[in-house]
Amino acid sequence: MSDHNSDRAEPNLTPLLDMVFQLITFFMLVINFKGASMDLSLKLPVLGSARPLERHGKLEPLLLNIDTDGRVTVQGKKIDVEQFITKEARVLKNQLQILGTPIENGELPVPVIVRADRSAPFHLVNRILKLCQEQGYRQFSLSAMTREEKH
Repeated sequence: MSDHNSDRAEPNLTPLLDMVFQLITFFMLVINFKGASMDLSLKLPVLGSARPLERHGKLEPLLLNIDTDGRVTVQGKKIDVEQFITKEARVLKNQLQILGTPIENGELPVPVIVRADRSAPFHLVNRILKLCQEQGYRQFSLSAMTREEKH
């Protein structure tokens, strides 16, 4: 009887470890790098009534970072805002057409999030908003902080 106690069956963990590794790899590839699209060096305006953006729909919002000189960055790269907005609108319209989603009154169903530095001149921010409106964007959110950050 003592011979049976010494012969233990040990499970083969190789398939389990392989599956865990594949899951980790999958989630690393599909993770949403939304933080990378925000320019954290911007000093946003402070507004006591600021609240988080409520997302509706499946399409990602268009995020524009505007620095103190009115230059626009997207995903950390400086862009020509007019060309970028025109191209994004054209791609979105094609995407909606492929999905069979009608565009009502020329209005694109994607919000534009504007993260403008508090010292950015208003006329530059206004120009960017007008460029977006010309392409069909109608939903806008202006980012702000609820309280001043102390450094």
